[in-house]
Amino acid sequence: MNETKDHTLNELVATQTAEPRIEYARRAQLHCTEAARQMQRFRKVGILRLVLLATGLVLAWLPFNGQVSWWWVLLPSALFLALADVQARITQARRRSERAATLYDQGLARLDDNWAGRGESGERFLSGSHPYAEDLDLFGHGSLFELLSIARTRVGEETLANWLLAPAVPEVVRARQAAVEELRSRLDLREDLALLGEGVRSGEDAQALVTWAAAPPWLISRPTRVTTIVLALLAVVTLILWVVGFGWIPFLIAFLLGRVFAFRLQAVINRVIDAVDGPARDLALLSEVLSRLERERFSSLRLVELRAALDVKGLAPSQQIAKLSGLIDLLDARRNMLFAPFAAILLWPLQFAIAIERWRQSSGPAVARWLAAVGELEALGSLAGYAYEHPQYPFPELVEGGTHFEGEGLGHPLIPESRNVRTDLRLSDELERVLIVSGSNMSGKSTLLRTVGINAALALAGAPVRARALRLSPLQLGASIRIQDSLQAGASRFYAEITRLRQIVELTKGSLPVLFLLDEILHGTNSHDRRIGAEGVVRGLIERGAIGLVTTHDLALSRIAEDLAPRADNVHFEDHLEEGKMAFDYQLRPGVVQRSNALELMRSVGLEV
Repeated sequence: MNETKDHTLNELVATQTAEPRIEYARRAQLHCTEAARQMQRFRKVGILRLVLLATGLVLAWLPFNGQVSWWWVLLPSALFLALADVQARITQARRRSERAATLYDQGLARLDDNWAGRGESGERFLSGSHPYAEDLDLFGHGSLFELLSIARTRVGEETLANWLLAPAVPEVVRARQAAVEELRSRLDLREDLALLGEGVRSGEDAQALVTWAAAPPWLISRPTRVTTIVLALLAVVTLILWVVGFGWIPFLIAFLLGRVFAFRLQAVINRVIDAVDGPARDLALLSEVLSRLERERFSSLRLVELRAALDVKGLAPSQQIAKLSGLIDLLDARRNMLFAPFAAILLWPLQFAIAIERWRQSSGPAVARWLAAVGELEALGSLAGYAYEHPQYPFPELVEGGTHFEGEGLGHPLIPESRNVRTDLRLSDELERVLIVSGSNMSGKSTLLRTVGINAALALAGAPVRARALRLSPLQLGASIRIQDSLQAGASRFYAEITRLRQIVELTKGSLPVLFLLDEILHGTNSHDRRIGAEGVVRGLIERGAIGLVTTHDLALSRIAEDLAPRADNVHFEDHLEEGKMAFDYQLRPGVVQRSNALELMRSVGLEV
């Protein structure tokens, strides 16, 4: 029966993934063709520039013989320079097409389960103290984050990471599901956002930009602004008078007055300039992202709210940020050696420190709102891309009242579909609260825990799940799967495990019921203490309203289910020897595993036991 189900499911998968595969391949081919066309244009313009260069050299030689005027040299020279700008634009268009083709090649790689190592891993979001992030491969090489994220800004990456790290309440999950469903087919929007800012990834923490925008203001008095402008104009006028012959002393006086005035404000000028230097690196990309999002119109409630958060009186957010970016670029002109003397005369740093500070006081309060909206839209776009590439994956049903995790055809989203064995699983306060999973090493116990956990994380972030169906209540996750000792902290693996178990127990004091996933519980201690300790931990979790899975290859622990019946039950994975090697079918079966092939396997490799 299970084999028939899996065969039918595989046929359905092949049919439903055909459309994104075909569309990705079509778009990749179109962009490759466009890149080739732009390369041909570049070469043609290059040949024309060579012709103009040769013509200009010939015409430049002729005036020496008195045959033509020097004016004839200007035309090919001007065209030569103008075509340089044309070539630059062609190069930009070609690179965009090449990057677009790469974007869809990466999409095809994801569909072919060949995506690991090609995206942003999100390793900076890993924390050993988080109750499940490391255990469920949420971040790192080949992680869920790398599979999902197509964000172009740090705030987008941070938003997506936060969604995976903390479950949302049902109304938020449903709002995200509706938004993801609307964005699913907006391939052009995702392409545009992914290609913004060639070769650029926002380098600063979004919080740095928010902190800068909300910092206490520099109270710039009107006399200060007026005096700055007057002294700069006075220096310019006296410089002109000096040039036309009225002497240099007036200019020197005006210049010195300006320098003295600026020197008195030097500390605050430096503070403004230093503060804007870091956030400035985010502004160009953020302006482009905002500009693209401002052109969109949405219908789902959450997307309408996010789009409305971008609208403000006066200039659009993208234009306001572009204005600030322009002010920063002009401020940086003071570093140009040719312009530096004029910058000193014009009190350039003071002028633009005032302008930047006035922008911050006017538009700064909206920056946090803009960034939050951009981050959420990018996170939703990442989930929408995942939904588009896997149309057969359903959105889970969120139920309120009771504690439930009931999945049909659950599969691990990071395991290639060809090797993914699906599992039906039900945990509920109306059924068994805990399943004790027995079986040998490599039989599939840890993978089962990760499958349950990673699908729960996806579900409670608002994403589709790899399953035929999933019904769950709001849950808090806690996992003890990949626990390691720490030489630096001086902690053994056993100590690290019991610390995590305490953390999971503490989670039960929160507002959400806990879904716990405990792999080879307490296997770092003796059998007697393990049996008593494991039952005590599991009993305590159940009595606090938790549901979960506990794996073990120690058959003595299967008695926990008997002692906790009917709130607990035993299930198992089997293995068998084939030509001296372990073989597994990864099918979850009721009851305790009845056989062990460990001794036979040891004998098959030559161990005398």
